[in-house]
Amino acid sequence: MKKNGGFFQLVEHGTTVKREVTAGTIGFFTIIYIVAVNSLILSEAGIPFEGAVVATILSAFFGCMMMAFWANAPILLVPGMGINAMFVYTFVQSMGLSWQEALGVVVISGLIFMLVSLTKMTDGLNAAIPTILKEAISVGLGLFLMLIGLEKGGLVVRGENTLVALGDLSDPSVIITMITLLFALFVFIKGLQGGFLWSILFGTLLTAVCGLLPEVGDTSISFTTYKDVFGAFSFSSWMEVPFWTAVFSLTMVLVFENIGLVHGHTEFASQPEKFKRGFQATAASAFTSGLFGTSPTVATVESSAAIAAGGRTGMTSLTTSILFLLSIFAIPYMKWIPDMAIAPVLIIIGGLMVQNIRHLDLSELTEAFPAILIIVMIPFTYSIADGMAIGFILYPLLKVVTGKGREVSWLLYVIAALFFLNFVLHYI
Repeated sequence: MKKNGGFFQLVEHGTTVKREVTAGTIGFFTIIYIVAVNSLILSEAGIPFEGAVVATILSAFFGCMMMAFWANAPILLVPGMGINAMFVYTFVQSMGLSWQEALGVVVISGLIFMLVSLTKMTDGLNAAIPTILKEAISVGLGLFLMLIGLEKGGLVVRGENTLVALGDLSDPSVIITMITLLFALFVFIKGLQGGFLWSILFGTLLTAVCGLLPEVGDTSISFTTYKDVFGAFSFSSWMEVPFWTAVFSLTMVLVFENIGLVHGHTEFASQPEKFKRGFQATAASAFTSGLFGTSPTVATVESSAAIAAGGRTGMTSLTTSILFLLSIFAIPYMKWIPDMAIAPVLIIIGGLMVQNIRHLDLSELTEAFPAILIIVMIPFTYSIADGMAIGFILYPLLKVVTGKGREVSWLLYVIAALFFLNFVLHYI
């Protein structure tokens, strides 16, 4: 790879060290919020908060390093929003896996993801799944994140006579959430760099002024709990159906989401030739996430901020990875971050994902209804896997009964059959 511009080929890419470091720094402040948000979500699965913070930081550090030295691309890899919700609310709270077993699912899915990235299976899977279903998954994930954010902020609660109801708008916590949400929307729409970080800081400060900050106790840095998280993955339930259902669902999401993300980033950077290695680096990073003790990393959407700032090589992602490692010194202060400061970020990110609905062509009803059911059932069932399954089963079924069965690939029939078999085995 070394040419006149050194290892990262700065000259060949028409960039400089200053520009790359600046882009990496901007990317870091755009995505640093993930450390607190991901850790708080993982803690709801039972993972110790401090251990989750260290795992998040190390997975982001390693992922960005992989992208820098393997793909030489300005793409940032961090634990993915939506996938962390799948890990906690679907695998652990809905399917009954322990968080250690859920990490085992991440490891197995990561291995399969790596196999796909190293072979021609990527093209086969990508071609087999209709675009409308892939887009529907993203929209459903967005609605799911919005629901979680609304619940965390107290804006939505369990109703007495309904499934959900509007929260108590006079509750100080709800008021803080609403004010922080307005602030977060303002800085995001204005395009302020690191807007989510500023909104979290604003929400935390507002909570402190109201005297509602959580008790944190000792603020010294401790890595004691991380020894119980690193390498804690378990395959104890590998002979049970829920384990492999989780593996199957997570692998599907990882492959399809990252195909779109990596492709989009390499095109934005005018470097389509880096897709293959970028995709492979993403797969390797997702696998190691299970070893570090967190839900899988993805090629985050916020990479576009670094690319827009001029990042064109792996030096951008290298800069971000180093800054992530340095952020480990801020761990004690992350305990002060309340749900009211995190909820608005989840709501906005969810809203951004829902925007993909504009890509859906709903004119063909045999495709529209499966997609719509995926979008609706993911948040309504509180299960990404179940929401996906319903849509993937209905799609080929509608095609067959309307005489359009030949439009469906054989691989999609297999995937639908596996989802259906899971439902059958679950209720036997």
